[in-house]
Amino acid sequence: MASGETLPRGGPSPGAGHSPGAGHSPGAGHSPGARRSLGPSRRDTVTGIVVVAHGGQVSSTETTTAVQPAVLRMIPIAAAIRHALRGSGTVVVRPRFGLRGWNGDQAAPVDDLNQALDGVAATYGPVPVVLIGHSMGARAAMRAAGHPSVYAAAGLAPWLPPGEPVGQLAGRRVLVAHGTADAVTNPQETWAYVERARAVTQVAAIEVRDGDHPMLRRARLWHAIAAEFARAALELPAGSGAAGAGSVAAAVATIAWEPPRTVL
Repeated sequence: MASGETLPRGGPSPGAGHSPGAGHSPGAGHSPGARRSLGPSRRDTVTGIVVVAHGGQVSSTETTTAVQPAVLRMIPIAAAIRHALRGSGTVVVRPRFGLRGWNGDQAAPVDDLNQALDGVAATYGPVPVVLIGHSMGARAAMRAAGHPSVYAAAGLAPWLPPGEPVGQLAGRRVLVAHGTADAVTNPQETWAYVERARAVTQVAAIEVRDGDHPMLRRARLWHAIAAEFARAALELPAGSGAAGAGSVAAAVATIAWEPPRTVL
């Protein structure tokens, strides 16, 4: 798994992919297997990790590149999270999957995320990890949420088809956000997933009015949702600088069954 901010790995990484991510690819620019050396002082100051995972395609053995739209779309998401958590000791990383496709039972990006999480634990020690994924990356994040390092997982415009497992979410904080104008992944499948997941954990669900799959419409809201979820999951104070920050923070914290989701 290559990465824009080199993400440590626990071992050799198989290819990875993205979900029906419709052409947004979070960028990254390091060669697979790249690794960063951290001195003891750096490790001691890291209090949490946020891993941002990009989208992709249902099936593809094409290698993911740093300039694919799904990769590039995650750059401002990661930047918004980093800005919101500045000064907290949190590291935000933006890994790049090896392959563009999910590829059926191979579920390539899940293997990539699990190996990356092993590397995070080996490098930074027992710090809480928050996964935030888009489209196929959201599906991978939900699958990888069972890793012992993961405290929370969020899916933005997620690809969550019928039959997706939810048992691995037990004990994790979960957020799912989907736009009403998404023409790539199905919001109704997402809400069905939320209903099943609430049998094992607390889930916040947000419906973004007029939100599209690439999260370009109302982009600032999508960025705020990601940032506020990361902040809440790491138990940092809620932000108040941006307009509407209070409503976003409240939506991220809402886990009630009724209404089943918050509309923003």
